[in-house]
Amino acid sequence: MSYTALYRRWRPQIFEDVKGQEHIVTTLRNQILSGRIGHAYLFCGTRGTGKTSVAKIFARAVNCEHPVDGSPCGKCSGCQQIAAGNSLNVVEIDAASNNGVENIREIREQVQYPPTEGRYRVYIIDEVHMLSVGAFNALLKTLEEPPSYVIFILATTEVHKIPITVLSRCQRYDFRRITVEVIAGRLKELTDEEHMPVEEKALRYVAKAADGSMRDALSLLDQCAAFHFGEPLTYEHVLDVLGAVDHRVFRELFAALSEGRTRDCILKLEEMVVQGRELGQFITDFIWYFRNLLLLKTAEDAEDLLDMSEENINLLREDAALASEYTLTRYIRIFSDLSNQLRYASQKRVLIEIAFIKLTKPEMEQSLDSVLERLDRMERQLGEGVPQRLIPGAQSGEPAVRDAGQSANAGSEITPEPQTVTLPKAQLADLNLIRNEWGKIVRELGMSARPSFRETVVEPAGEGCLCIVFQDSMNYSIGSRPSVLGDLERYVEQVYQKEIYFKARLRESGERLNTRYISDEELKENIHMDIMIED
Repeated sequence: MSYTALYRRWRPQIFEDVKGQEHIVTTLRNQILSGRIGHAYLFCGTRGTGKTSVAKIFARAVNCEHPVDGSPCGKCSGCQQIAAGNSLNVVEIDAASNNGVENIREIREQVQYPPTEGRYRVYIIDEVHMLSVGAFNALLKTLEEPPSYVIFILATTEVHKIPITVLSRCQRYDFRRITVEVIAGRLKELTDEEHMPVEEKALRYVAKAADGSMRDALSLLDQCAAFHFGEPLTYEHVLDVLGAVDHRVFRELFAALSEGRTRDCILKLEEMVVQGRELGQFITDFIWYFRNLLLLKTAEDAEDLLDMSEENINLLREDAALASEYTLTRYIRIFSDLSNQLRYASQKRVLIEIAFIKLTKPEMEQSLDSVLERLDRMERQLGEGVPQRLIPGAQSGEPAVRDAGQSANAGSEITPEPQTVTLPKAQLADLNLIRNEWGKIVRELGMSARPSFRETVVEPAGEGCLCIVFQDSMNYSIGSRPSVLGDLERYVEQVYQKEIYFKARLRESGERLNTRYISDEELKENIHMDIMIED
């Protein structure tokens, strides 16, 4: 008898089996129980989150003779025929290979005839974003006014490619990425049913590697179990099969990076290459390791945000003491750029070696975080009694030491005089209030958004409006989200009784942020003359 893959054998058959999508399952079950069934649905979300499975369950439920709490009974003839793929009432279409106008015209001809048995004829169109423009146009009229016995369920992973004319005719349901806890719990259930001995730590790593996809998690588990067939599946086995790297390696590499030991980093990378580790996954996991260190250093009660044992958190605390927040931010930036490059690179090892050299030698970069890292390293070396190289001909008042990559002219730059700009008295009052309280306001923000507001500047942006200027593009992408700015506006209104609208922008190259703002009255007092303000 042929073997059936785990993700096929354990595909959900009723709504109760669907994990991590309770918001969608509850809505669909209530529609079935109340009889308020729509004519067109759009299921969108990343791969492996249950779109097609829920569509099939829904198709069986609306045609079930004896539904149980909104779910199909699985015993009536309608349920059995649909499950076996023998029913003419449920038609599955793969739009990736059937994306032409003629395929949609064929559907339009079929919907003219009511179902021979059952109540609804259901069309499930998977990867609907692959339809051609002509096919979408041919589908529009049928979607808008289908016969009462026809239901369309469109599924896609790229909802942004769906024409707005189609979106407006469908009930949209967004399938979320499934959490690690939910995936690990489901894997535990099925391994118990399959009598498969497996370590809980191994299941959690498989769940994390699945990146929110239940189907990917089952496929990875199937792969690991097949490789180590007949023996308990351990954490080390999973690392071996998936080409992943143990947490201990990250600690050793991080210690070498923070101490500038380039050679040790290269040797450790060579060791992983010889062992056949997957380098792309290694970089992804290393970024998460840096992220955990940064959370421990910047967020209050960060332990609640880290999904790991107290023993591992204590080890992370020891590692976090080796580097500053600026250093960790720089590591994340460099490795994030590297992760994007590795997708299409043929020489992954060389790119990673270059990244290690950059990290151990911050003087190779001229960015702000690299300069701060060099200063932090210099302070630690001075505290340990390591002598620093003197700048030849240093004058009184100039810095007496410098890092090897610092420009000799860096100390001679003159900060230009700030520009003075007048504001109406009410706008200046709002600006001064927020600027004076900005540190407190940022501390009160959520822990995930708070680090992104470091080194921000608040500027006036019109009556009742202030603009937050970000120095770093990564911080800007987080801090400029509408949800974050909305929380900020609600906090200011609640605490200061001020209705202030906030917007955000990224600092332009070479832009000065030292503008001095005064009121119209102050300007008149300073220059002792009448001022005519033109309309």
